Amino acid sequence: MLQVTFAEAEYNLKRRITRREKFLSQMNALIPWERLEAQIAPCYPRGKRGRQPYPLSVMLRIHCMQLFYNLSDPAMEDALFEIESMRNFAGLTLSGPIPDETTILNFRHLLESNQLSTTLFGEINKHLAENGMALRKGTIVDATIISAPTSTKNKKKKRDP
Repeated sequence: MLQVTFAEAEYNLKRRITRREKFLSQMNALIPWERLEAQIAPCYPRGKRGRQPYPLSVMLRIHCMQLFYNLSDPAMEDALFEIESMRNFAGLTLSGPIPDETTILNFRHLLESNQLSTTLFGEINKHLAENGMALRKGTIVDATIISAPTSTKNKKKKRDP
């Protein structure tokens, strides 16, 4: 039995549903998880020897979140530790194990080496099209603070081009 952490308990008491939670909830309902898992299962490790692999459903959801939010493997690992809604979507908890960036990378490489990335994207789009929707590549803008000089004029007392 997994015990609820303080962070998870606090999260469960919040009063507002965020845009990320709404989006992930919609994706959870729209994506045909069983169909996707059935395509990956033949090449996914079964864990007969060595360390047990993470459940296929967890790794597939993590991979999808990477695509949704355009996250690198290290950024995805950080997001799983920092963002409760992402952990919930993936079926993870802070009190249990969370995949590291190498595990996430290895899953992505497994999909790529078996030519499953484009197959999965096509399957998702096919399913969404059946429901009158489409998934396209987009960009999420992230603001970054950079240091800038205090003056906008150069030595000739004119603005730089």
